[in-house]
Amino acid sequence: MNIRSGTDPRPIRLTLRVLAHLLDYPGEELPDRLTALVEALDAEEVLSATRRAELDVFLAQFAAQVPLDAAAAWIELFDRGRATSLHLFEHVHGDSRDRGPALLDLAQTYAAAGLDLRADELPDYLPAVLEFASTLPPVEGRAFLAETVHILTAIFSALRARGSTYACLLGALIELAGAEAQAVGVPAEEPLDAAWEEPPAFGGCPARSHAHQASSQPVHFVRRSTALPGGLA
Repeated sequence: MNIRSGTDPRPIRLTLRVLAHLLDYPGEELPDRLTALVEALDAEEVLSATRRAELDVFLAQFAAQVPLDAAAAWIELFDRGRATSLHLFEHVHGDSRDRGPALLDLAQTYAAAGLDLRADELPDYLPAVLEFASTLPPVEGRAFLAETVHILTAIFSALRARGSTYACLLGALIELAGAEAQAVGVPAEEPLDAAWEEPPAFGGCPARSHAHQASSQPVHFVRRSTALPGGLA
């Protein structure tokens, strides 16, 4: 992912952090942070009225959910299908040998910026990518997002095809990247149980799902910086 120069100088730091939080596994504390997330969106006002209205509906529906139900729905949506995977290189390289070097290159990009990724997280995990983009100047952050628009569009389309309200979060990201969110055709995929079956040594439990059940709202990066407004550290 090469960072190209962009054209829109409006700050997007807080908005990217909000979207990263909302796309991440919904830990038990997330409902208590929704007010702070809304305040952060209000502080920047960079999303169009249409996207913001969609986000407001999403937040209202999320707030009405039982936390355990929200977590189960997240796992079913993002951990049990390739088309909706939040690991970006899954959509580009799949299981090919090219994915390893791509992950290493992205991890080195983070390290060069002084960010240390958690040992148990892959660098192409979308919430982590958004956290990194939020540390860049606005123009560079938008350009970095623009490098991923084709992937974001694929995920957006898969979510729309499933009737998921999470699609509005991808739509917002596509908009921040300077593009228009338009759904494209999504090919049928085989069941995840067949495609990503774990070795017996792991007890048949998907690694990410097991990790999410054991911890809430992971911090993807260890960074030496002050907390962001609205509690979005």
